[in-house]
Amino acid sequence: MSLDPRYAAVVFDMDGTFMDTKVDYGRLATAIFEEIVSHGVPEEAVDRSRGSRYELESAIAWMRANGMADRIGAVSAGVSARATLVEMENVDRARPFDGALEVLERLREKDYRTGILTRGGRRYVEHVLSMHGILDDFDAVIARDDHPEEESKPSPIAMRHMAAALGVEPAGILYLGDHAYDWMTARDSGAGFYGVLSGGYGADDWKRLDGGRIPTLDSVRDLLRMI
Repeated sequence: MSLDPRYAAVVFDMDGTFMDTKVDYGRLATAIFEEIVSHGVPEEAVDRSRGSRYELESAIAWMRANGMADRIGAVSAGVSARATLVEMENVDRARPFDGALEVLERLREKDYRTGILTRGGRRYVEHVLSMHGILDDFDAVIARDDHPEEESKPSPIAMRHMAAALGVEPAGILYLGDHAYDWMTARDSGAGFYGVLSGGYGADDWKRLDGGRIPTLDSVRDLLRMI
């Protein structure tokens, strides 16, 4: 099997997909919650049931409804800064997944555009990729704090930013990710998608989405036989 010829670019989520990283996501969610409530948002207004992205989203909705819209920027900036601190705690333990560097090299040899689209912060992402000498091997990197929170994954706007940076249409991008957020971003923007089993979601998790129709790979290494 080879890649669909409509794809001119291959884009990766970073954590759990291209890189094996050691971010403590439980600690990350707690840090974000603490930062939000420190700005005067009631604890009960923060949705903690669906992950850190929705903690901030629910807080922003409450702030807009309660006359605090002018403070959303400060809350978002504070949340991103706190999240970056947690991300950086184990940053030097990050390693590319087996085969990831070979896949990147093969894609470049075949003239595919390449990118990283992640909810990781810019400082964290650049540190991880630079540590392994591959930051400049990607044609574009879109991080959490490059654009407003509302435009980050799972919003399709995140993929549109990536498409603009790569000089292609979203439909010309194949995106690989390890979480439903990644699939939603691809689906709603018109990009192609493969789920990987190397990160947060296992085979049963992917089967529960979209009627089990989402194609999956064990890891990014599987792309080597498709390029």
